[in-house]
Amino acid sequence: MRKKVPELCASVEGAFNLLARKWAGLVIRELSAGPRHFSDLERGIPSVSARVLAERVKELEAAGLLTRTVHTESPVRVTYCLTEKGRALIPVMAGIEAWARTWNDA
Repeated sequence: MRKKVPELCASVEGAFNLLARKWAGLVIRELSAGPRHFSDLERGIPSVSARVLAERVKELEAAGLLTRTVHTESPVRVTYCLTEKGRALIPVMAGIEAWARTWNDA
C-alpha cells in the first residue's frame, strides 16, 4: 500500500517556489555564518551576477527571511542578516547540503 502524500497547500507551495529560485538557497547558506555585505555574498557565490543576487536578496527580504541594514557612516555600508524565520532554515539547508554531498557523487 502506498503512503498518501498530504495535500499541497499554498504555504508549502510558496515555500518550495521561493527556495527553488536559483541562488536563493546559497544566499541563505552564506548568511547562516552571520551578517554579510553584498560584496561578501558576491565573493561567496561567484557564479551569480550582481543583478540576480540583488533580486534574490530583495525576494528573501520580502519573504521575511533576511533583513537589510543601512549603516549611515561614511562610506555608507549595507549588511544583510537572516531573521529568526531565515535562521530556522539553516538545519534544512544543511540537510540538503549533506544529501547533495552524499548522493551527487554517487
